[in-house]
Amino acid sequence: MLHQLYGWIQNIAVYLIVAAAVMHAIPGNDYGKYVRFFSGLVLIVLLFTPVMKLSGMEETFRELYQNSQYELECQEIELARERLEEADILEFLPEEYDGMDNGEAEEKNGSSIEVEEIRVGE
Repeated sequence: MLHQLYGWIQNIAVYLIVAAAVMHAIPGNDYGKYVRFFSGLVLIVLLFTPVMKLSGMEETFRELYQNSQYELECQEIELARERLEEADILEFLPEEYDGMDNGEAEEKNGSSIEVEEIRVGE
């Protein structure tokens, strides 16, 4: 129990040192209030970590975070796919290459294209 309490206090101390270093590294006072706000939120989470562990809420928060991360990544992939379909980039490829990667395309042709001569500025 004392080992866990020592680790908790050590985590808070290290965080406060890092937060102070970041505050001094920020140029000007424009972003200071945002950094203080964010660091305050992180400090609150650090302070309530033992309470969350005892009540079992830590696992619940971890699952919620992982689910929201997964949903965001799925949405980003879907948006990228839609943009590619709208741009019709795949129209420029011949039909025989549709769905193939570079290795399969070279195998189908038998070899890659060889350049015999290049002339510049004649």
